[in-house]
Amino acid sequence: SPSAGYQTIKVYDVLGNEIAILVNEEKPAGNYEVEFQSSVGGHQLASGIYFYQLKAREYMAVKKMLLIK
Repeated sequence: SPSAGYQTIKVYDVLGNEIAILVNEEKPAGNYEVEFQSSVGGHQLASGIYFYQLKAREYMAVKKMLLIK
């Protein structure tokens, strides 16, 4: 069952470089939406494949996403 805990969502490029941290905080159990901006530090990200890593307590998953401009 879902439970509260520390959660992170990080975005990586295809070379494995961390390019953004979207979530990095303690959150109560529930459903959330996160908006991903295609600019990081004033630099526009190129179209292409990126990966995001979700960690929530003992759960961890890495998924692929495609950025299209």
